[in-house]
Amino acid sequence: MSTEWNEIVNVWEMLLSRKPDWIEKAFESLHPDEKRAVLIHLQKMVSEPGWQPEQKISAQAALDALLKNQP
Repeated sequence: MSTEWNEIVNVWEMLLSRKPDWIEKAFESLHPDEKRAVLIHLQKMVSEPGWQPEQKISAQAALDALLKNQP
């Protein structure tokens, strides 16, 4: 695997870790366009069919951590 692919996998592992500190750190490492794409994808994971229950729980935990300070 390429280094870039490993970095992508690592970011998603952190985002879906259910650990707020890891989630925030991974998110902050992203470019603004990447942040928007991640939030959209996490919303889809939570709301659309086809995702495993554990994936939905992890996606919701990530959204909760990332949006906790939003109005």
